[in-house]
Amino acid sequence: MRPEFDAQLDALNKELVIMGTFCENAIAKSAKALTEGNTELTKDVLDLSVQIEHKEREIETMCLKLLLQQQPVAKDLRVISSALKMVTDMARIGDQSADIAEIIRLENIHSTSDTQVIHDMSIAVIKMVTDSIDAFVKKDRQMAKAVIDYDDVVDSFFNQVKEMLIDLLGNTKADGEYAIDLLMIAKYFERIGDHAVNIAKWVLFSITGTKEG
Repeated sequence: MRPEFDAQLDALNKELVIMGTFCENAIAKSAKALTEGNTELTKDVLDLSVQIEHKEREIETMCLKLLLQQQPVAKDLRVISSALKMVTDMARIGDQSADIAEIIRLENIHSTSDTQVIHDMSIAVIKMVTDSIDAFVKKDRQMAKAVIDYDDVVDSFFNQVKEMLIDLLGNTKADGEYAIDLLMIAKYFERIGDHAVNIAKWVLFSITGTKEG
């Protein structure tokens, strides 16, 4: 019974990695669409958000089968319940990437130096998402804690964006709608970082039984 259960847990890990890759691609493509002013890329982001949603349901089904068909011990229960929580945060990452894409599709934003900070922010966010899922698969407490600490980097980028937009709006010729859209996109990236932190905390819970690590 145990070898079969371990094989199913391994399959669960692989599906989480696939879902995580979808999330990373959605973030990266939304950032590229922003910096290049390429609205065509937004369709890819929206397609990825649908794939993420489907993968969420598949993984939830896998977790429920593990709970119902096997006899998981306490540690296994933590892993499965953590996976269920993680996919919820990953699905929200897909939603927020789609929200970014929808703003870009309005074509109020043009590629300028103003978008570079947000692009750098997106790279930091992708790192957080990748590392949080790797931490779950590798059962690596230190990696999970590093993700939580790295959120300060994303927050710093968000503060830079806010300061940049304040300066921009101080210019009487500034486009208010453009500035608001940039702020919303930066806020969505910040929220994605928050979801990566949540994932990392569930990784800690799966390993130690507490989200504080």
